[in-house]
Amino acid sequence: MKIESALKHFSPKSMNISDTSRATASDALTGTDVMGAFGMCQSKSPLGVAAVLAKAGVSEEDKGRAVEFLMAHAKNTVPRLIVKGAGKQLLPCLMMLCQLAFEEYTRSAATEHCCPDCDGRGVINGLANVMVHPGCGEKTAARYRLETTEVKCVTCHGKGVISARCRCNGTGRVRDIEKSKLLGTIVEKECERCSGAGFRRSTGTRAYKVISQKVPDLHVRTWTRNWKPFFESLVAKLEAEENHADSVFKIVTGNASLYAISELSQHVKNK
Repeated sequence: MKIESALKHFSPKSMNISDTSRATASDALTGTDVMGAFGMCQSKSPLGVAAVLAKAGVSEEDKGRAVEFLMAHAKNTVPRLIVKGAGKQLLPCLMMLCQLAFEEYTRSAATEHCCPDCDGRGVINGLANVMVHPGCGEKTAARYRLETTEVKCVTCHGKGVISARCRCNGTGRVRDIEKSKLLGTIVEKECERCSGAGFRRSTGTRAYKVISQKVPDLHVRTWTRNWKPFFESLVAKLEAEENHADSVFKIVTGNASLYAISELSQHVKNK
C-alpha cells in the first residue's frame, strides 16, 4: 500500500450507502491497522513521514516537525565554507534555508504566492494628470490636475497572486508542432520549461535575498558556488526521505506484516 493512498484516513468522509458489499477478507486493512502502520513507519523514517503529512496539509505540527528534523540534518552536513561565511548568523541562516527548502519541496502546480509588485492588492498606485474640467470650447481650456491613480498590476493581471503553474497547464506535456504537422495527428512531448513537472522550480533568488539580509557581504558568486548546492541538497534530502518512507510503508503494510499490525492494533485497543 502506498503512503499517498493511506492519507485518506486522515480526512474521513460520511457514510456512502450503495449496493456494493464491503471487503470482508482477512487481509483487508482497517483504519486502525493503517494508523499502526504509520506509527511503525514513523519510527523507521521520522523525517519522511513528517514531510509527507506536512505536504498533504494534515496539520501544522507536522510542518514544524519536518523543519526541525531537516534542521538537525543541516547542522550535521553544513559545509565549512558556509560556517565560515555566516559566522554568528549561522543558525538563523540554516533555519531560513530549511524553511525555504521545505517550501520548495511542497511546491506544485497549485502553489500560489503573493505578487511582489502589488503586495497582493492587484493594483499599483501611480501619478497621472486627471482632467478636472473639460473646458468650454476655445475660450476655456481643459484643466488637469496631478492625482494618485490605481492601475491594474501587469505582473499578476489584477489577481494579486502568481501561480507556479507552467504554460503546459500543470500537465507537463505540450504539443509538438513539427511532428504533428509531419504525421497529421496530435503528437505531444515533454514540456521543456518545467521538464515534465508541471510547475516552475524556484531559481534560488528568493533564498539569496533572504540570506543576504543576514549576511550582507554575501556575493552572488559565493552563493552560487557554496550556498546554492547546499540549499538544493536540503530539498533533495526531503524528496529522498519521502521515497524511503513510502518504501517502508509498503513493507509494513505487506501481506507478511498484516498479522503484526493486527496484533499491535488489538494491543492498543486493550489498553
